[in-house]
Amino acid sequence: MIPIGYVLSGLIAAAILFLGTRFWLAPATASAAFGIADSPPPSTGLTAWLSVKGTRDIAAGLFVILLMANGSPRLLGEFMLVASLIAFGDMATVLRSGGSRALAFGMHGLTGLVIVATGACLIFGAT
Repeated sequence: MIPIGYVLSGLIAAAILFLGTRFWLAPATASAAFGIADSPPPSTGLTAWLSVKGTRDIAAGLFVILLMANGSPRLLGEFMLVASLIAFGDMATVLRSGGSRALAFGMHGLTGLVIVATGACLIFGAT
């Protein structure tokens, strides 16, 4: 199960790095794809906040890569379980702001569940 956990972790890290970079390079596109209804075109202040989100996404992706390189499946798995809270928090944010329920559950919720499954593969495979 550990190899599956590492493959999924690598895919998750790549996706997070892509999303973070997109928030930096194309904030309007990234914001619209996030799932919040009636997202206005980003103003200067909003673009700055989207860049902050992008920076945090990039750092989270790099944390996953760092933990993968460390060679401790259990620690990587525990990190992934905690990191799933980001996806579930995004889901709650989309729902709370009246955004698309399909995107909230289908993208953010499903992502959170995949991250939990990845963490479980790593933790239970390491014991």
